Amino acid sequence: MGLFGRTQDKPPQELIKEWSGKIRKESRVLDRQIRDIQREQDKVKRSIKDAAKKGQKDVCLILAKEMIHSKRAITKLHSSKAQMNSVLLSMKNQLALSRIAGSLEKSTEVMKAMQNLVKIPEIQASMRELSKEMMRAGIIEEMMEDTFESMEDEDEMEEAAEEEVDRILFEITAGALGKAPSKVTDALPEMEPAGATAASDEESEEDIEAMQSRLAALRS
Repeated sequence: MGLFGRTQDKPPQELIKEWSGKIRKESRVLDRQIRDIQREQDKVKRSIKDAAKKGQKDVCLILAKEMIHSKRAITKLHSSKAQMNSVLLSMKNQLALSRIAGSLEKSTEVMKAMQNLVKIPEIQASMRELSKEMMRAGIIEEMMEDTFESMEDEDEMEEAAEEEVDRILFEITAGALGKAPSKVTDALPEMEPAGATAASDEESEEDIEAMQSRLAALRS
C-alpha cells in the first residue's frame, strides 16, 4: 500500500519518464513566455526612442520602468527553468537508484524545487498536479500551501527602479536622456516642433497604455 492508502500502479522507470516529459513540456511554455515578453520589450524600446525625439521624458520614464519590471520577470522565468533542470537531473539520479533498489527515494532537492515551481503562474496548475503525483510515489512529502509568499517592498522596488531608469534611458536613446556611466559625448537629438507632435500625443498615450497592459498581462 502506497502513500495516502494507494498502491503505486506504475513502475519507477515509467513514472520518471512521464514526469520528465511533463517538465520538459512546461519548460517550453516558459520559453514562449520569455520570447513574448522580449518582443514586447522591443516595441517599448522603439517607443522610448520616439518619445525621446519628441522630448517627452515623462513618457520615457514610464516606459523605462516597464522595461525594468519586464527584465525582472524574465529573470524569474529563467530561474524557474533552472529549477526544472535541477528536477530533471534528480529524476535521472532517481532512475539509476531505482534500478538498484527497485523503488523511488525521497528527494529534498526535488521538494524545494517543486515548492518554488508551484508559485509560477504560467505553470502553476501542471506543477501542482505533478507534485501530487510525486507525493503519491513517495518522492516528496506533502507541501503546505504558502500563503505568505515573499514579496519585495513596493517602496524598495520603486527606489531600485529609479536607479536603473537613467541608465536604461541613456542606453536606448544613445545619450539623449538619462545619465551616462561616463562622460556624455553624444549630441542631443533635434526636437520636433510642438505643433508637429500635438496631434499625435493622444495616440501616443493610447499606445503606451496598450503596451503597459500587454506587459503586465505577460508578467502576471
